[in-house]
Amino acid sequence: MIRIDSSAWIRDDDLLLTFDRAGGPGGQNVNKVSTRVTLRFDPQRVHGLDDARRARLAAHIDARLDSDGRLRIVCGEHRRQASNRAAAIERLVRILRDALRPRRPRLKTKVPRSAIEGRLRSKSRQSQRKRSRRTPSASDDGE
Repeated sequence: MIRIDSSAWIRDDDLLLTFDRAGGPGGQNVNKVSTRVTLRFDPQRVHGLDDARRARLAAHIDARLDSDGRLRIVCGEHRRQASNRAAAIERLVRILRDALRPRRPRLKTKVPRSAIEGRLRSKSRQSQRKRSRRTPSASDDGE
């Protein structure tokens, strides 16, 4: 069992792990041993979540899901399969914890007067700059 937080967990058999040969460090070992780990996980299989937390999880990781609705994590940075497996599971737990962490609502703030005045001064300077580039014509009143 893998703990996500105090109330949420994943059973070990809910993870689908596949192994294949990876690039990177390892010399000839890379060509012989399947050390890269691909972890696939269905987020609906997280146990101990109420409806609100399940909705928060779904909203947070929706863009990371594949066409089957599963989260896919690939880890091939280590030379050993066991290290890659541990790193992939750790990455999954970190993603799920981050998704389940409650967010503070954004507080609306008023635009500071100095920002408004600065924007207007900038617009005025730009207008003056463009006006000074114009060629004077007979219809201009000397502005």
